[in-house]
Amino acid sequence: MTQSNQAREWLRAMNLGHPIVIAGPCSAETQDQLLETARGLTKTKTSVLRAGLWKPRTRPGNFEGVGALGLPWLKRAKQETGLLTTTEVAHPHHVELALEHDVDLLWIGARTTVSPFIIQDIADALRGTNKIVLIKNPVNPDLSLWMGALERFEKVGITQLGAIHRGFSTYEKTKYRNIPEWQIAIDFQSRRPDVPLILDPSHMGGRRDLIFELSQTGLDLNYDGLMIESHIDPDNAWSDAAQQVTPEQLGEIITALKMRETDVSTKEFHNNLDALRAKIDVIDAQLIETLGRRMGIAVQIGQLKHNNNVAILQSDRWTSILERMVTAGLKEGLSEEFTQKLFKAIHQESINQQKSVKDT
Repeated sequence: MTQSNQAREWLRAMNLGHPIVIAGPCSAETQDQLLETARGLTKTKTSVLRAGLWKPRTRPGNFEGVGALGLPWLKRAKQETGLLTTTEVAHPHHVELALEHDVDLLWIGARTTVSPFIIQDIADALRGTNKIVLIKNPVNPDLSLWMGALERFEKVGITQLGAIHRGFSTYEKTKYRNIPEWQIAIDFQSRRPDVPLILDPSHMGGRRDLIFELSQTGLDLNYDGLMIESHIDPDNAWSDAAQQVTPEQLGEIITALKMRETDVSTKEFHNNLDALRAKIDVIDAQLIETLGRRMGIAVQIGQLKHNNNVAILQSDRWTSILERMVTAGLKEGLSEEFTQKLFKAIHQESINQQKSVKDT
């Protein structure tokens, strides 16, 4: 069996006919809460019950999970409902306990993925098992770190793997708790198409009203499934209340989602698609040419500043440009977030070009 078949085999074996849904509370709080949630999830397309037992919080003092106390609850939920189970492990001891209680899938959290040392310890603890391991993207947008975590598990013989895209932290204020950075996930798919990619819209959005929108985007990008937080009483959840939905609401979200075709065989469709893509190719080439001309002018400005001993960065000018471009972008249907990212990247390259003048 090839590596590509091995990584995806666990998902293929489920024979679902639709993207996998992993759902359950952010935290297992009590046995009754977990069991009632699991029973509700059986009325949806959920295949795997998730529940956090060990919660690595950003700051101390927040609820950090019931720990090993919740493992028998997960086992009972599986016995009663038939749902597979999964929980987060952040330490080799967690792995040991999860294996003892026959948890079906283990996931690695974003805060754990950032540390190759911890990842290696967890991988070593799983050596010799056939456990399914799902790896969340690291907190910061670092594709190499995400890929490296995956490879560490492969090197100890873990072949049943998956990746979870939960978004990335940013100091900028956006409508998301963790910004999607879709391109990073697309790059992951390109490099490892053999590894199932699952979207976590709950942590990405941080708000329950964003779950549908993000989930639909994930399916449009050909993700293999969704991990969504669900709680019988979300408003009174002990952690991350704002991003959880009831099992009933989850069912409504799943029903409303549309599956897109990845390919259509009709000649007319492909002809129309090719024509539109050709137009995009032309515009893309024009964009590069325009940016090249812009950078050429930036070099001239850099030379002028250098000759007159003027600082490269003119803050007032930059603020004015950004505000003007955001306003213009909105009129063209471009989001403020996109326009800001675009012009910050252009501005940074302009600074680099002007610095090269000073350094010569």
